[in-house]
Amino acid sequence: MHQNTFFKDLKVIELASVLAGPAVGMFFAELGAKVIKVENKTTGGDVTRKWRLPVEKKDAEFSAYYCSVNWNKEIVFLDLKSKNDLDQLYEMVKDADVVIANFNVSKAAKMGVDYAQLSELNPRLIYAQLTAFGKQDTSPAFDIVLQAEAGFLYMCGEADRQPVRMPVALIDLLSAHQLKEGILLALMDRMKTNKGSLVETSLYESAVSSLANQATNYLMADHIPQPMGTMHPNIAPYGDVFYTKDEKPVVLAVGTDRQFVNLCKVLKCSFDKEPNFETNANRVKNRKDLKDKLESYILNFTRDDLLLQLKENAVPAGAIRNMAEVFEKELAQQMVLSSKMPDGTLSKRVKTVAFNWTPNDKT
Repeated sequence: MHQNTFFKDLKVIELASVLAGPAVGMFFAELGAKVIKVENKTTGGDVTRKWRLPVEKKDAEFSAYYCSVNWNKEIVFLDLKSKNDLDQLYEMVKDADVVIANFNVSKAAKMGVDYAQLSELNPRLIYAQLTAFGKQDTSPAFDIVLQAEAGFLYMCGEADRQPVRMPVALIDLLSAHQLKEGILLALMDRMKTNKGSLVETSLYESAVSSLANQATNYLMADHIPQPMGTMHPNIAPYGDVFYTKDEKPVVLAVGTDRQFVNLCKVLKCSFDKEPNFETNANRVKNRKDLKDKLESYILNFTRDDLLLQLKENAVPAGAIRNMAEVFEKELAQQMVLSSKMPDGTLSKRVKTVAFNWTPNDKT
């Protein structure tokens, strides 16, 4: 079985809008599931339909933003305050496998579309509920609010300057991963019990769970992470940006002493033998001096020559690419999904499924 048809017998109903919930729906659509996206016909559908860039057509039915997570779905417009439309949804739910919802929990109950009521129609139903701050908190929020509340915004940016937003709605995407993992767990459980279940996560919990080493730096060392631009609090030179002879920016990610030795070998310098830079701890302590010293050596190389030599010597480094440069790479091009929208528009987006699955066919 090919991974693109793995969930061909799965029926998913998406009662979610914007990014996080629809990203979960698209994940299952990419793996072959039948995904029915229910949009509010009284408001013109998912709000992101109207989130157009200035360069997009003003009268376009679909924005690029909307297209990014709404591939290969069956679109149904319903007014869930209408009994006829609600009954239509109930009919769809009776043989559904998964419902994805991002309603306020109490509002969902009043509308008749919460887990308690839909599971009465279908005991095998897996109901995946996404909230902003948990089911007890009804505060509305978009991604930037969560970036602020969960500490990301405080850390992002440069010292002594305004905070900087991560340029994608990363908290939405992190919560989408949490929700799909919970759904997959529920599907495994249903294979054993033949019963559905409730899966819940919040944008806030998903964000906090992703603080990783920055949270542990605080919890164990009482260190409050500060904005450091692209640099890393624990490693140097890591995240430092340099310009090459052809005025192109590159970033280094030297995580081990061996990699630093190899970096110095490529640059034809001997900083790895200086006490101030010999160990990672000393490099972190003296990172500004180290950066200043490395800059003049890196200016001896063109970008492509430097990256090639660093690669040959197993030193992590990368070019800072704009979006056009990203999609010049063959591997990035292979991740593009194209389709015709109902109005004839050719839409493109990147896959949400970034893994390959190969079953063992040996008997």
